[in-house]
Amino acid sequence: MTTELTYLALTLILALVQIFLPAGARTAEFGSKWNAGPRDETPEAKKPLTGRLERAQANLYETLPLFIGAVLIAHVIGASSALTVWGAALYFWGRVVYVPLYAFGVPYVRSLVWAVSLAGLVMVLASLFFV
Repeated sequence: MTTELTYLALTLILALVQIFLPAGARTAEFGSKWNAGPRDETPEAKKPLTGRLERAQANLYETLPLFIGAVLIAHVIGASSALTVWGAALYFWGRVVYVPLYAFGVPYVRSLVWAVSLAGLVMVLASLFFV
């Protein structure tokens, strides 16, 4: 497996983790009875951590399809290079660091880390045109 595909697999594991983080926070906030029930109505989160974890998850899901597509296209067309490896690494590690920064409400640095992950995505996309 290439380095880029490894980072893609790790990013998918991160996405799975980010499913469970807000789910656990919601269960802690609303109780196991709510979690085991039909959840026809989900109350608005009152604890900041719950809402932050939900927003961090949504933020990942905004760029994840683009990252998946870019890495797979790069793999299929044989565009693997230092640009794709560094891009995939920046995207993945940026997303990893982003979660706790968002969860703990760290301003500015969180935005900078998001920009680093976006730069990684752009690097992988750019590599598609320099084959």
